[in-house]
Amino acid sequence: MSAKVRMYSSGFCAFCRRAEALLAARGAKDIETLRVDLDPKLLAEMVRITGRRTVPQIFINERHVGGYDDLVAIDRDGGLAMLLTK
Repeated sequence: MSAKVRMYSSGFCAFCRRAEALLAARGAKDIETLRVDLDPKLLAEMVRITGRRTVPQIFINERHVGGYDDLVAIDRDGGLAMLLTK
């Protein structure tokens, strides 16, 4: 079973594209992308849930892992592959 990945993003965000590429490289099969630049309600939802206003905001199996820098840190520590296989 592969993990459910949900990512709040915007179309002009380089860090969003990098996060998506890293997730795919580590085996994420289906990444649900929620574009906050196209829907202000999604931006409000993201801020309410995470307390953050920057994208990307990434969830793996409903666990908020944070933004791109947080994702890279988890990967560097060897935890990303494990999260994606749970």
